[in-house]
Amino acid sequence: MKTNESNMKQEVNRQMRIILKGAENLIGEEDLRCKLERSLSTGKPLNVKFGMDPSAPDIHLGHAVPLRKLKQLQDLGHQVIIIIGDFTARIGDPTGKSKGRKALSSEEVLTNALTYQEQIFHILDREKTQVRYNGEWLELLAMEDILKLASTITVARMLERDDFQNRFINQVPIGLHEFFYPLMQAYDSVEISADLELGGTDQTFNILMGRSLQKDYGLEPQAALFMPILEGLDGIEKMSKSLGNYIGVKEDANVMFKKVMEVPDNLIIRYFELATDILPDELDAIKEKLAEGCNPRDIKLLLAQTITGLYHSEEETALAEKFFKQAFTNKGIPEDVPILPVPMEAKILQDIIPTLIQKEILKSGSEFRRLVAQGGVSLNQAKISSLDAPIHTGDVLKIGKKTFLKIELL
Repeated sequence: MKTNESNMKQEVNRQMRIILKGAENLIGEEDLRCKLERSLSTGKPLNVKFGMDPSAPDIHLGHAVPLRKLKQLQDLGHQVIIIIGDFTARIGDPTGKSKGRKALSSEEVLTNALTYQEQIFHILDREKTQVRYNGEWLELLAMEDILKLASTITVARMLERDDFQNRFINQVPIGLHEFFYPLMQAYDSVEISADLELGGTDQTFNILMGRSLQKDYGLEPQAALFMPILEGLDGIEKMSKSLGNYIGVKEDANVMFKKVMEVPDNLIIRYFELATDILPDELDAIKEKLAEGCNPRDIKLLLAQTITGLYHSEEETALAEKFFKQAFTNKGIPEDVPILPVPMEAKILQDIIPTLIQKEILKSGSEFRRLVAQGGVSLNQAKISSLDAPIHTGDVLKIGKKTFLKIELL
C-alpha cells in the first residue's frame, strides 16, 4: 500500500472521501489524515476497531451500515479488528437504558458471537478481519491496574452520559460496576492500539472515552467515526425487525429486490450512502441525475440491483429483477413462484389459512379475510371475493401487492 510523496495528498483525500461517505460525524479528522499519510508511506494498514453487540441480532441493512463502512476500509487496505465483549458483557452495557442491562453469561456471549460471525462474514473480508475477545486482556488486569484505570475519569464525567444522568436525576439505582463498562471498552482501544474506532451515534461516549484513555496511557488517540441510524421502509422509524420495516441481509433475492423497490423516493440517496459500497464520484452522478429530473423509479432499480448484488450472485440478482418486473411492473404471474404445500384435504381457499399462518405469510385468519373483502387476494390473476373459492394444485395465489404462491396439494 506504499505510495510516493507526490501522490500522497491525493490518495489521502480519496480515502477520506470514502471514509466520510454517509458518516454522521468524525472526531479527530486531522489525526486520521496523519495516520493515513503514515500508513501510505510505510505500507502498514490502520487498525480499525469495531465492538460487537453480543445480543446477536439477525442482521438487516440497518445493522449492516457500520459493517459496510468497515468493508470499505478493508477495500482501502486497512485491518479490521472485531472486539467481542465476552468480559464486558458480564457487566452489561447500560447505553440508552433506563436501568442496568442484564449481564450475559460467558456461554451466551460465545453462542451469540458465533452466530454474529456467521452473518458478518457475508459482508467483511475474513482474511482482513481479526476477531478478538476482550477477556484476553481484561481478565489479566490486577487490582492495581484496575485502580489506575478508574483514576483516569471522575464521577462527574461519568454522569455526563445521558443514560447515567437521567437515572441519577430520577433516583434510579446505578451500580458502581456499570461505570466500568465504558472504561473497559475504552481499554480495548489501548490494548489493540486502535487508530480508528467505528460505531453508532449511541456509542459516542464510550468511543470518545477510548480516545481519551489512549492519551492517558501515552498513545496516539484514535479517530472516532460515527455512523447514523438507517430509516426503515416506512421512511420514519429506524429499521427494525419488530416494526416489520426491515430488509434482512439473508433474505431471498426476490424478496430483497422487491423490498428495496419499496424504499421511499426521498431516501434513495441515503440508502446508496449507507447500504452500498458505491464510490463518492458515482454517488455524485446519481444525485445529479435525480436533480435533472430522472425518474426516481429508474434510480431505485439501480439501488435494488446494487443492494441485492451485494448479498446474492449476479444470476440470482438478474432473476430477482426479472421476477419483480413480471410481477409488479407487467402485472403478470412471475416465473419460479414459491411453492405453498397444503394438505390434500384442502378444497377451498378457507382451508389454506392455517398453512399461511404457520408459514408466517399472514398473522391471522382475520387479516386474510379482510384482504379478501378488500379485493387484495387473487387466484390465477382473478380477484377472489369469497373464501369458498375452490383450489387446485398449480393455482397461483397472490396476496396483497407482493406475495405470490403456487399451491401444491400434498
